[in-house]
Amino acid sequence: MKVFPAVDILDGRCVQLVQGNRETATFFGEPRTCAKKWLSLGADSLHVINLDGAFGNAARNVDLIRELVHETGVTIQLGGGIRSTPDAAGWLEAGVERVILGTVATRTPGIIQELADEFGSARIMAGVDARGREIVIEGWQKTAGDYIHWAERFESLGAGSLLYTNVDVEGLQGGVNFPPVKALLDSVGIPVTVAGGVSSIDDIHGLAKIGVYGTVLGSSLYSGRIRLRDALEAAR
Repeated sequence: MKVFPAVDILDGRCVQLVQGNRETATFFGEPRTCAKKWLSLGADSLHVINLDGAFGNAARNVDLIRELVHETGVTIQLGGGIRSTPDAAGWLEAGVERVILGTVATRTPGIIQELADEFGSARIMAGVDARGREIVIEGWQKTAGDYIHWAERFESLGAGSLLYTNVDVEGLQGGVNFPPVKALLDSVGIPVTVAGGVSSIDDIHGLAKIGVYGTVLGSSLYSGRIRLRDALEAAR
């Protein structure tokens, strides 16, 4: 199983939020410094989110993220503020390995097929952010239907992978809620990466055991609750 350290960027700084709430931000310094720290400890991939983009300012942090892609040279999956085909294409052409399509995938699902046809399915990841059974969009402020239904539709349109985030537990460091993850895995045939609630080595072992492709480590990593070297070992 792959481990993706999170590098979430807000106002040009590396940050962790609780439940996606901007007011809960804890800052951890310069994003490139954080990224290089995780790479020095053994990570070979990064999960980068442009939170300013997610909150409506897609142009913020663009130069910083481009420099991060260029300087690290590792696999980066990127989300936040990708609202159109040109947005996604620009990042893929800039060297991002895969883009994460969240709200836009639900609002205009055809974007998945369009990008998959041009760049290949492997570079297109659809975001499945869920609160209970409902997929949530627009900064987790609105619901848009059953998360399994949307996951199946994203797969049928050509998404090469899914990012499942359990909003109910995200940022709380209280552990993974496994049943909805298992339900998703049983419903699709493409790789699923899980975010939200991963707070212990037991969580990582559990996700690997049920067949999850990857996991994103955010709050638990930055707080020191999980050490990256231990997480990488558990994922193997």
